[in-house]
Amino acid sequence: MLVDCYAQRLLNPYRGMVHVIRYAAAEAVTSDGLHWDIYVSNDELTRDLAPGTSIQISDIRYGSWSLERGLKRGPIYPSEDFLRMEAMGAVVYEHLLVLHDKLPFETKDCYEYWLLDIEGQPLALLHSALAESETRQGQPVFWRAGLAARATFLSEALPQNCVDEGKSAADRLTSYVNACAGEPPSTQWFRREADGSGIGLVGDNLSDLFVGRRLEGAAFPTLFLAESGHDALYERLVADYLAWQAPWLLLLAGLTTETRQRLERQARRQAEMVERQHRLYPAVVDAAFIQAARVEAMLCRSQAAQEGPVDTPPYYIELNPAGGNYT
Repeated sequence: MLVDCYAQRLLNPYRGMVHVIRYAAAEAVTSDGLHWDIYVSNDELTRDLAPGTSIQISDIRYGSWSLERGLKRGPIYPSEDFLRMEAMGAVVYEHLLVLHDKLPFETKDCYEYWLLDIEGQPLALLHSALAESETRQGQPVFWRAGLAARATFLSEALPQNCVDEGKSAADRLTSYVNACAGEPPSTQWFRREADGSGIGLVGDNLSDLFVGRRLEGAAFPTLFLAESGHDALYERLVADYLAWQAPWLLLLAGLTTETRQRLERQARRQAEMVERQHRLYPAVVDAAFIQAARVEAMLCRSQAAQEGPVDTPPYYIELNPAGGNYT
């Protein structure tokens, strides 16, 4: 069995990319290009299942690794199953030592689950998958701006009365996007092709006429949320939200030079996020903006260290609650 290296998007909401080195039932994953976690699972539990059957298998931590600190092993269990899983983890670890500086990997989650608008067109990306077999697993039919957005995303597009009533920009955007999907909301899986087009597969509350359809690449919002077709207030709210997501959107391959340059300028406002993500950016148009953000982040950390610890919320990555691991 070959070792596979790939990137996959963290979605609903979009919160960046996870890069994976996988062998059999073991994988090493990173979201910043520096710190890796290695997991193994007991694939023997699925050996005799009928085709298409899906079950959740708990992962066991083989260890964590970084170039600076080396390998820190997880707990070791005295069993034959664990010895077999440990051997798979060792293969992944050996490849990690060679491949850790070859990032970013190719994005391979070409199956996309979209919330559709009332015209049946892609509105917001909800989930993605590596294989068509994963499209049969149930997914939430609801788009989220996310917990981090509720905490830090602001927009001057909102009237003052909304702010006074305690309605966050993220909550307002979440409600609006899901309202655009109609009632009941429709969703559809698409297999995205190399030319950007998408072949329609199964979905929820979906017309049979849509199964098998082909949409051109222009029908799919580049930044995973439709930017047009809104009134002035919500067009500005969507634009502000995507600007807030800029440090993570820069992780996407295939952006036009104009779009990447715009996102680089917008990401400059979130220096710490750029510092955490920049190693995985597939391209840079204006290196000065990225470097300026990194310098600012380092200066802020240095100042914080001199002033001593403060009570700040921990950084986290929002994962799809329907999934049990990174992939």
